[in-house]
Formats: sequence, structure tokens, C-alpha cells
Amino acid sequence: MANNRATRVAERIREIVASIVTTRLKDPRLEMVTITDVRVTGDLQHATVFYTVYGSPAAIRTAGKGLNAAKGLIRSQVGQALGLRLTPSIEFIADALPESARSFEDALVAARFRDAEISKKAEGSQWAGDADPYKSNEPSDAHDENGDALS
Repeated sequence: MANNRATRVAERIREIVASIVTTRLKDPRLEMVTITDVRVTGDLQHATVFYTVYGSPAAIRTAGKGLNAAKGLIRSQVGQALGLRLTPSIEFIADALPESARSFEDALVAARFRDAEISKKAEGSQWAGDADPYKSNEPSDAHDENGDALS
């Protein structure tokens, strides 16, 4: 089970960092940055901040450089807002979620295409054998080999 305090601290850090990036930092490299998630170690000593950027891989790299340049300011603001005894160290990592979602979308498109091809091939075809091969024409009263009724 996840540490409830660590979960609350991570959510609060996400809110603080997102607010700082959108309102306080005037770096043009950070214009399209979205803070997606924060993970904090159980001892609250290290926070990993995941971010995504709308744009090319070059925009992701430049946004990472901008976030790392502002790491000291962000960490000091997080420390002031949290009021913890020790301010966690912060690491910024580009979130791989958009690429993963794109690969899932591509897989779904390919699956839909294959399903359409299979349904085209299946048009006009018939089942092999009877509709229900286990159907019996005998009466529903089941008897064993001695002629006794089964319950």
C-alpha cells in the first residue's frame, strides 16, 4: 500500500511546480510545459517531476534545460510552501506517456484495419457443421445406463 503522506506531498509538489512554471517563470522554453506527475520517495527526500511538452523532441530537450536551469528556484519555493524539515531534491524527467499513447493508438488503428479485412472475408461464409453441435434430439429427461433418472 502506498504511503499516504508521500502521496499527499507528491500531489502538493505537483500543484506548486505547475503553478511556478505557469506564473513565475518567464522562460520562453517553458511556455508549453505541462507537469503530469510527481513521485516522491517514502522518506520524502527526493521528488521526481514528470513533464510533457507539446512539440518536437527538440522542444522537449529545451524545456528540460529550462526546468533544470530553474531547479534551484523551484526547489526553494517548494520548500517554503511545504514547510517540511527537509526540502526534497527535485529531478525533472520527460514523461513518456504521449509516446506510449501514440503507440497504443497506432496499434488500435492496425487492429481495426485487420478486423475490417476479416469481416470482409467472412461475408457470405457459413459455419462448419451444425449451429450447435452439442444439441441433442433426445428428450430432456436424462437417464444413466441402468435407466434411473439423473437428478
